Amino acid sequence: QVQLVESGGGSVQAGGRLTLSCVGDGKGFNFDDAAWYRLAPGKETERVAHITDRGSKNYLESVKGRFTISRESDKNIIYLHIDPVKPEDAATYYCNMNFNPLGAFWGQGTRVAVSP
Repeated sequence: QVQLVESGGGSVQAGGRLTLSCVGDGKGFNFDDAAWYRLAPGKETERVAHITDRGSKNYLESVKGRFTISRESDKNIIYLHIDPVKPEDAATYYCNMNFNPLGAFWGQGTRVAVSP
């Protein structure tokens, strides 16, 4: 079982910036593609950013221009940088990494709270 550990969540003021990190142990494998999802109370899960093994990126329309996903492939790390943070970004953020041929795995979630 591959474990993913997220960090970087917490409380941030609207207009500020935040970077989330996710590292996977990989069991000797490097990940292929990866994504960040978020779940806010009363809302459905959204995939906010995705990055392929070649570095191509896709974003949820509503976060384009503010969210940036990046990766350090050799370290099995992905990042999500948010700038500026908006109140609607408050949610629990989850990373998902695909380790071929082991499968896709989820982090435990990191909560982001946004203050006015």
